[in-house]
Formats: sequence, structure tokens, C-alpha cells
Amino acid sequence: MGPLLRAALVAVSREPAEHMALLTLHHIVADGRSIGVLIREIAALYTAFAEGRPSPLAPPPVQYPDFALWQRGWLTGPRIEELTAYWVETLRGTPVLELPTDLPRPAARSEHGGFVRRQLPAAITAGLSALARRGQATRFMVLVAAWGALLARTVGQLDLAIGAPVAGRTRPETEGLIGFFVNTIALRLDLSGATDFLSLLARSRQTALGAFGHQDLPFDKVVEAIQPARDRSRSPLFQVMLAF
Repeated sequence: MGPLLRAALVAVSREPAEHMALLTLHHIVADGRSIGVLIREIAALYTAFAEGRPSPLAPPPVQYPDFALWQRGWLTGPRIEELTAYWVETLRGTPVLELPTDLPRPAARSEHGGFVRRQLPAAITAGLSALARRGQATRFMVLVAAWGALLARTVGQLDLAIGAPVAGRTRPETEGLIGFFVNTIALRLDLSGATDFLSLLARSRQTALGAFGHQDLPFDKVVEAIQPARDRSRSPLFQVMLAF
């Protein structure tokens, strides 16, 4: 494995003088939220240095090792029993989502595939926000409900799990830290008996709140506790994700 962080300064032109700073970070030391923090701090420090001023950044209230100690504490105390019990009760027995694919499923899962890019019109995003307010939910919860309804209609399955990444910054002190906090959760959605979309949205809201309230257990610990039947051609516990 190479260094966790590499930096380079590239001279783009001499007249006018223009340079580009390149940073390469391993995911283990920075997640998506960290990149914004890093760019803001570099910009503030660069401006202060260019103007001959001291660092304008206040000392962080905690460091990433503090978070590591917190996590080690709740993963060895009674909290882990509560978290594990929740996920085992929630996810055990989740049926495998049989997605209709245009090619036979390979024996071993790979990263090969394609993508389709679509941009949602402003009217649709405004409608999502209005629907979320009507159901006392968030746009994420609306999208989970809509994604679940589409999957259920496509595969004919009413009990399904949707994966989602979470920031993992559940303490105010971690908001301004650079590090790897992100985790993965599985949202098990039961669509049976849902008479309309608002009733499905209510279930999505309840499912999401329960999962967010128990997000501190690392996903690998969840898989270890549930011990689903392993299949090299599939991901454990869920086959689709929604990253919002």
C-alpha cells in the first residue's frame, strides 16, 4: 500500500504564474464529508499565509483518535449488545432481491458495469420536497419509498432491503474533523398492505429513523452478527443502494 496522502504542486504556466495543487488521499483517512473540510481549511490557510497572517483556524475540540476511542468504547460495552440486537431482529431473514438482469449473473461479483446519467427537473425536486413536508419526512425518505415501490413492481417482491451510506458524524464535535466516519446501513422495507404512497412513506420514515438511530454499529459487524448465506456473486444483505 502506498502513502495514505500524497501531494504535488504542478506549474501550469509561467506568465501568468499559475499552479495546481494535487492531493491523493486513501479512503481510510478521509471520507466524502472530509474533502469539503480539507478544501475549506487549505483555502483559509493559503490566504492567511499569502497575506502574512497567522493561521485563522481554531484548534479542533477533538481529534480523530478521540473518535476512535469513543467507537472502541461503545463496541466493547453494553451499547454493542443493543445495536446488534436491533440489526439482527430487523434484518435476519431478509429475502434476496432477485434483480432482472439482461445477462446471466457471473459466479463472482465484480465492479464491471455501466451507468445512466439523468438530471431531475427543478419541478420534480420541488415536488419531492412538498411530498416530504406533507408526510413529515425528508426527501431521502421519499426517495427510499419511491425506490422500494419501483423495485417491488419490477421484481414482484414486497419485502426488500436497500443499502445507504451514512455520514457517521453523530456528535457535533466530529463535524469539522478529517477522517473516515462513513458507514453503511440496510433499510428493510415492507410494502405489504401499503394502500397508497403516503402510507408507504410513513413506513420508509419509520425504517429510516430506526436505522439512523442504530447506525453506530459498523456494517461488517452487522453482517457478522446476522451471518447471511454467503454468495460470491452477490453483496451480503442488500443488492441495491441509494446514495443521497
